[in-house]
Amino acid sequence: METGKVEGVVNEMGGKVQQTAGEMLGDTGTQMAGTAREFSGKAQQVWADFTDVVRESTLERPFTALAIAAAAGFILGALRSATARDVRSDRDYR
Repeated sequence: METGKVEGVVNEMGGKVQQTAGEMLGDTGTQMAGTAREFSGKAQQVWADFTDVVRESTLERPFTALAIAAAAGFILGALRSATARDVRSDRDYR
């Protein structure tokens, strides 16, 4: 198991314990913090799984990964260019 996934499992379990302690003590703040920590742990696990899939896909199909990265760069560049153009046109009207 990868470090990120292990940390996610630990956070999820700690969150469950914290949430249960909050319920037993009647402390809503502790209960909410436990729930948040539990969801944070689950998100960490999903992110670790996602990065594993991306890493494996990149190793299996490097040209596809390169094409996706190039397309993403082109789209981000086009969006940045359009945003910069909008900012310049706003200045012209003032």
